[in-house]
Amino acid sequence: MASQMSILIRTRALLRNTLYPNLKTASISTSSALSQEPQLAESTQPSPLPPNPATGSPLYNENWRNPVQNSATEVTQSLVPLGFLKHSPNPRIQAMSQMVDGQALMNVFADWMASQRWEDMKLLFELWIRSLDKNGKPNKPDVGLYNHYLRANLMMDGTAADLLDLVAQMEDFAILPNTASFNLVLKAMYQARETEAAEKLLQRMLQTGKESLPDDESYALLTGMLFLTEKIDAALKYVDLTLKSGYMLHMTAFSDCVRSCVNKGRLDVLVSIIEKCKTMDQNKALCPPWSLCNIIAEAAMQEDNSKLVFYSLEFMARWIARGEIARPPVLLSADEGLVVSVLGTAARTYNQTLLDASWAILIRSLRKKKSPNPETFLGKIYAHAALGDLQRAFSTLREFETAYWNSIEDVELFSPFTSLYPLVMACCKNGFETLDSVYFQLENLSRADPPYKSVAALNCVILGCANIWDLDRAYQTFEAIGSSFGLTPDIHSYNALMYAFGKLKKTFEALRVFEHLVTLGVKPNAMSYSLLVDAHLINRDQKAALSIIDDMITAGFVPSRETLKKIRRRCMREMDDESDDRVEALAKKFMIRMATEKRRNMLFNLQYSTNYA
Repeated sequence: MASQMSILIRTRALLRNTLYPNLKTASISTSSALSQEPQLAESTQPSPLPPNPATGSPLYNENWRNPVQNSATEVTQSLVPLGFLKHSPNPRIQAMSQMVDGQALMNVFADWMASQRWEDMKLLFELWIRSLDKNGKPNKPDVGLYNHYLRANLMMDGTAADLLDLVAQMEDFAILPNTASFNLVLKAMYQARETEAAEKLLQRMLQTGKESLPDDESYALLTGMLFLTEKIDAALKYVDLTLKSGYMLHMTAFSDCVRSCVNKGRLDVLVSIIEKCKTMDQNKALCPPWSLCNIIAEAAMQEDNSKLVFYSLEFMARWIARGEIARPPVLLSADEGLVVSVLGTAARTYNQTLLDASWAILIRSLRKKKSPNPETFLGKIYAHAALGDLQRAFSTLREFETAYWNSIEDVELFSPFTSLYPLVMACCKNGFETLDSVYFQLENLSRADPPYKSVAALNCVILGCANIWDLDRAYQTFEAIGSSFGLTPDIHSYNALMYAFGKLKKTFEALRVFEHLVTLGVKPNAMSYSLLVDAHLINRDQKAALSIIDDMITAGFVPSRETLKKIRRRCMREMDDESDDRVEALAKKFMIRMATEKRRNMLFNLQYSTNYA
């Protein structure tokens, strides 16, 4: 028996010294409280003591109620604190400790936990284990009852070191701590942010038997503590261990993991964790809070991480679906500006799945109450054009025209030079082959039921032909607007044709196109005058370009900074100081700040030679 007692003492000391090497302990007497008041003896003859009720019990010497010798080799701590000896216990609780057995005590603790009577629970347990059962033997708690005592100490602000001592003393009752016991210690460590001790304790749990292996709560407490102390690498290691062990990842731990990975830029690690969660039945329903979904999407878009952007939209879709079936319903909607940014990310990363998901979540957010904004349509067209899906790009253009062709004043939204220029570049990517294919598709759609005829789409084809220097196809497409499609060319059609003529130095023809549109009553815009200026500058005629600028100002338009810089550059190369002065005067008049041309002039003045210095 002495050898067994020494083994238990050494085990308790090892556990305490491993997790808290610098903590000093002291022995506390566990003998029953004795009255300190002097009493007068009634007789001089001492009366004999009654027989010991526990005589013959094999557990009597193992019970912790035996006084512990105050020696240097024994560092055990009593369950009864010093404060307990200074005041008398509640008579009702003291009486109850003499009457209840283990099962009845569990029921009492269950009721008291609901009312948070932690001090009474602690006091009753300490009195109960000092009492005898109906057989005259010391009361022995089981692990469940002892865990209630640990919880009472935790709720009374017990430290992790105190709880570890109490866990070590479970061996005195021939019971082994289970996972719940260690989880209560981990909770105390969580409150004190003792990360190193918590890691050591978890490793000890992994090395012990099945009864004390860590569960999902154990991992959640440790990972939450590590995330709070910004130990990201260690936290991610235990998150991965949680998933490998097949446990459910707590929502708090998952949210902390997501937030920490986003803040530290560990987006690839976050994608890996989400993918692992999606493969597990118990974790595939995890979803971070709504506000965090937006943060994930913004961080992922900055890094062009299309997978993480897609997962953030998937989380948003779950929240929208949950809100719609709630009572009362909570109608959540994705921000349309965020969707436009996602469309741009889909275009840059060539991700068709992300494109479809972003549009689907937008339509669901709008709930058929309004059409998407023009910028959203343009973003979708740009994404389809970047992916090379011209059929869906022109289908989106058709939806765009249906929603805004007659209800919007800004005609620049359908300009092939600005808004629809990505579609133009996609049409001429493979030269005339792609342009002819697009034209024939538009021709077939014009004869479909219902027919689709679009001037904006044909303007993209005209400008695409001009980009590949194919004037004949550009002119034929322009004429087909009226002859084949039965439509009327708009100002963008004429501008695209003028651009085709000007690019091939056919300035005279470009001027005739301009005069023709004016006679038809079509009002030229700023782009019309800018294209004429470019046509004159290609022929090195800066004076004629300045005359077009005068007409442009008379018509009520202001020349752009880029146009004035082009004219000034031509004046410098032609050494026309007079025209250069006029350009400077126009820049001052319209308060346009003209940058210097030093870098361009350096390239212009380079002397190219095959001789090396």
